[in-house]
Amino acid sequence: MNFSELFKLSSQLCKFSPDGKYLASCVQYRLVVRDVETLQILQLYTCLDQIQHVEWSADSRFILCAMYKRGLVQVWSLEQPEWHCKIDEGSAGLVASCWSPDGRHILNTTEFHLLLLVGISFSRDGRYLALAERRDCKDYVSVFVCSDWQLLRHFDTDTQDLAGIEWAPNGCVLAAWDTCLEYKILLYSLDGRLLSAYCAYEWSLGIKSVAWSPSSQFLAVGSYDGKVRVLNHVTWKVITEFGHPATIGDPKIVVYKEAEKSPRRALGRPACPPPRAAESRYEIASVPVSLQTVKPAADRANPRIGVGALAFSPDNYFLATRNDNVPNAVWIWDIKKLRLFVVLEQLSPVRAFQWDPQQPRLALCTGGGKVYVWSPAGCVSVQVPGEGDFQVLSLCWHVNGDSLALLSKDHFCLCFLETEAGVRTAFGQPDNCV
Repeated sequence: MNFSELFKLSSQLCKFSPDGKYLASCVQYRLVVRDVETLQILQLYTCLDQIQHVEWSADSRFILCAMYKRGLVQVWSLEQPEWHCKIDEGSAGLVASCWSPDGRHILNTTEFHLLLLVGISFSRDGRYLALAERRDCKDYVSVFVCSDWQLLRHFDTDTQDLAGIEWAPNGCVLAAWDTCLEYKILLYSLDGRLLSAYCAYEWSLGIKSVAWSPSSQFLAVGSYDGKVRVLNHVTWKVITEFGHPATIGDPKIVVYKEAEKSPRRALGRPACPPPRAAESRYEIASVPVSLQTVKPAADRANPRIGVGALAFSPDNYFLATRNDNVPNAVWIWDIKKLRLFVVLEQLSPVRAFQWDPQQPRLALCTGGGKVYVWSPAGCVSVQVPGEGDFQVLSLCWHVNGDSLALLSKDHFCLCFLETEAGVRTAFGQPDNCV
């Protein structure tokens, strides 16, 4: 791996353009657009206030900056730097702003409608928009055709308090799930027909996370009981349940354990100079392995229990999960064989993980000075170089999968990865740590 120098950043606002040519980052009220290849500044825009949200248009020709505190959205053009647009919501306020798939329309959510609007979801092909809202204590979904914004369907949902909606990648099915107090997930067709309703249990906290597989064949539902239930697209029945036990006893499961390497020092004397960060590497642990768990506070809202993060690999082979009361571990499941494949246990709680868009390669961070990458060929722990204490709080992949943006509180850098030619051929046969 190679790393760029550190660049200033605010609020972790850093995004690659969809075409992969540009990198946008925000420093307070300034928007900086760089060339991905050279990291040279191409454009520098000045907004009217501190930027709180930034988003590229689908064709990478425009970029919007939202300033929620001021109720403002400013739009900039890369092709015509002198052109710009300002949208002022005034006294209505602003809580969200996003592009439509055609990159020529912007959808703003104002404070006036905050209690009514539950969520929006565009189909992957950009043809349809699903809008969930609440009227007179009842939940509804409206489906619009994005070409002319005409209403296609409007129907009520059998939910107590709708929490979220998401289209399947093929745009044929819309998933809607209820508040965490009521375990219910509903599957609707494009014309509003209820295809299926699923409830795993009652009288306990329910759904915490939802993820579609890229092929639309599977819907993974993460729950507060620490299990992931995978529904199939034919019958919409559960084909398997993935639990997250605190002890791994199956010898077929590879457990990569991050181990700290203490710096060498003379007896009774501290290392001089003191190390900036402790070195670490992955070791393959011998089963049974007991994972670190935390006991959630029973008297607080949003307890740290249950499956809080789900993500399928781009080839549908793997599902990565994090159980919030086992915060240091990432679980990687083999979807073809419907079994646990690998567990990565870190020294610190996992803050974020994300799949390479092009191949089954998972990057993760724990809020420290390292970035971790796993593939079926093995896994690696790499210290981010540079002066100061650079803590990786979040990360995002370039569309080509050849680089990562690593984000800290006040800075970011790019991590360049070598192409792993053996990833696909090594599938299912993990080697020792790399």
